[in-house]
Amino acid sequence: MKKNTTSKTEMPRRAIVLAAGLGTRMRPISDRLPKPLVQVAGKALIDYALDRLADAGVEQTVVNVHYMADQLEQHLAKRQRPRVIISDERKELLGTGGGVVKALHHLGEAPFFYMNSDTLWIDGVKRNLHRLAAAFDPKEMDALLLLAPTTTSIGYDERGDFAMGADGRLRRRAERQVVPFAYASAALLSPRLFKDAPKEAFPLTVLFDRAAEEGRLHGLRLDGIWMHVGTPEAVREAEAAMVASAA
Repeated sequence: MKKNTTSKTEMPRRAIVLAAGLGTRMRPISDRLPKPLVQVAGKALIDYALDRLADAGVEQTVVNVHYMADQLEQHLAKRQRPRVIISDERKELLGTGGGVVKALHHLGEAPFFYMNSDTLWIDGVKRNLHRLAAAFDPKEMDALLLLAPTTTSIGYDERGDFAMGADGRLRRRAERQVVPFAYASAALLSPRLFKDAPKEAFPLTVLFDRAAEEGRLHGLRLDGIWMHVGTPEAVREAEAAMVASAA
């Protein structure tokens, strides 16, 4: 994969964290609170994402809300870094793609970080958000996705999302195929990705597929351990992994 020489001063200053989902697989916990507020090792999932962004120098982050939005807004009002802007989807859930499109006017014209509020990982030697920024080449990429090897991920038992070429370009898993990488729900995205995007609710995968067809969807292997925290059982697995990593 081609790399540029992005310096720390060129780290993205804006981001979006998606937190509007219903979290149905997290029931019964999500019957009383939104999934982004589910605690892992005494800390809300969304705070792991926001703390990573703050540590990477992000100054402003959009967070979209829908399910139990009042609880999320009250929680986020306590944060100082990064500055949080709420994108309100109470009236209509817009999906991962539509949610970003609605917030684009807050994200500016430069590439920005994208994260799901429930993505969680333990960094390796180098911090993965910094690695994404250093590897992103806007001349070659519309999106650079953080990818986790399926064999070493915690709480993940599916067949993967992408195969990655030697040049970093991605190919989506075909039906009945098994591929080595899962999308870790974190990325660096160019506003160019959203050119002529649908106006209604839609999944971000629609734009990833278009970028892949144009050779502009790239991946970066996560350095560390990714934890897929989708169920109450996965919460316990993630906590055990964090304890083991600290030993």
